[in-house]
Amino acid sequence: MTERTQPPIVDVAELRRRLGRTGVWLSSLAVTPAARVRKAAAEIEELGYGTLWVGETPVGREAFTHAALLLSATGRLRVATGIANIYGRDAVAAANGAATLAEAWDRRFVLGLGVSHKPLVAGRGHDYSAPLSYMRDYLDAMDRTSFGAPLAETPPRLLAALRRGMLELAAERAQGAHPYFVPPEHTAKAREILGPDPVLAPEQAVVVETDADRAREIAREYTAMYLSLPNYTNNLRELGFSDDDFAGGGSDRLVDAIVVRGEPETIAERVRAHHDAGADHVCVQPLADSVDVQVEHLRLLAPALLG
Repeated sequence: MTERTQPPIVDVAELRRRLGRTGVWLSSLAVTPAARVRKAAAEIEELGYGTLWVGETPVGREAFTHAALLLSATGRLRVATGIANIYGRDAVAAANGAATLAEAWDRRFVLGLGVSHKPLVAGRGHDYSAPLSYMRDYLDAMDRTSFGAPLAETPPRLLAALRRGMLELAAERAQGAHPYFVPPEHTAKAREILGPDPVLAPEQAVVVETDADRAREIAREYTAMYLSLPNYTNNLRELGFSDDDFAGGGSDRLVDAIVVRGEPETIAERVRAHHDAGADHVCVQPLADSVDVQVEHLRLLAPALLG
């Protein structure tokens, strides 16, 4: 009997091409009725965005079944988890789940993995004392997993990474990094740590609104939640922000650094700033009250972002 060999991992240059320069990040889909999720995914594909990122929280859809829902509703769109929480399933389940999606949907799935945050993980009964070591051991266990069904390639993976340790691990053990809640200054720093080859795919929150006060009100609802999580505030401190910037949902300086507001061309300039700083792919997250409005904002942004 011939020993079965592992399929090749997707080439990084090919992954970069598949992702495209600009994608979409929508946390709202995790809690939206499935029929509307299918419709939104099809609309995003029709607009020309190449990759759709979705998250995973304890109150939303499980990442792998959510990805299957989105892949089944589209024909070309790549779907990436931003991120699948490694404390949510063991490494064998993650490896086999990713392989199942990659094989079933013609290599359109990208596995984003992350350690999430202590309040979300400890609340599920897990020990969060050494997340970097846990991630390294988890990747080791994934790589020891043998998947029985035929695969053209091992699905690509990116790590949610903000600070040096996780960025270095992403460069060593994954095809790249997916930083979230970061300005272009972080993208430049991440590229320096990663080196030239790994994929760098940051998220960028946007508000399609020209009134500064109204835009900051919308943005601050978003930043306030993330500023309660130490992983983000510790990273922002390294970029020169302080406790004063974290109070009240975020100072104007911090809010403007994390969330870009204005006309489509102004938003496109921020996306270009990430690209100029070293990003290969930027996933844009429009902040709005509903999926319908978010999709409409993506429609307005498409000529500036994809043209």
